Amino acid sequence: MNVILLSHTPEPDALVAAAARICYRDVTAEDLLQSEEKNLSRKLIAELFTSGHMSTFEHVSFTFGIDGLSRVASHQLVRHRVASFSQQSQRYVKMSDDEEAVIIPPSIKNNPDAKALYIEAVRKSQETYRALTEMGIPKEDARFILPHGHSTRLVMTMNARELHHFFSLRLCRRAQWEIHELARRMLELCRGVAPVIFDMAGPSCIFGKCSESRTCGKPYIDMEDLLFA
Repeated sequence: MNVILLSHTPEPDALVAAAARICYRDVTAEDLLQSEEKNLSRKLIAELFTSGHMSTFEHVSFTFGIDGLSRVASHQLVRHRVASFSQQSQRYVKMSDDEEAVIIPPSIKNNPDAKALYIEAVRKSQETYRALTEMGIPKEDARFILPHGHSTRLVMTMNARELHHFFSLRLCRRAQWEIHELARRMLELCRGVAPVIFDMAGPSCIFGKCSESRTCGKPYIDMEDLLFA
């Protein structure tokens, strides 16, 4: 999996703080932003998060390029509806028949017998796909035979509020392993450009009580435990 941050709102931390202050001050947004860029109030952003005043986080957005994600994981990803997605089309793009074009779950990769069975099925589906397209069957129909584990590429944009929601769900230990890894890499990228906004991003167990109805029984100790596990 390869995840890169393609673009983001400039000065995201300062913009969120400035947006919050304009609600209570008779001053222009430009002046507030310039003030925050010089002397950012970390305390204010923390108060916004803990008080649930998250609408100000919606003013900043982040666009990611994601490559090597399975369609199993991308189907989970698009459930986050407050986001924009542009995904590689299997209707127009001919899918590779390379073995590496299909994601292998760790539980299968670490079991030689399971891996051999998996690869055999993948090769058969790829051979059938290739044969169908060579017979003149449209790619949009031949793709029906491809496994859910086939890798895909996409561009995704989320605002900071939705990213907080995304991280709270997908960084939980109970999240599916692939989307969990995607979320971990995304959070590292977000923290690189907006460390204050995302200082408190992550699963609920790190900041208080677990919000899951079925807990994993092994809460994270802190963000380092999560990011560098």
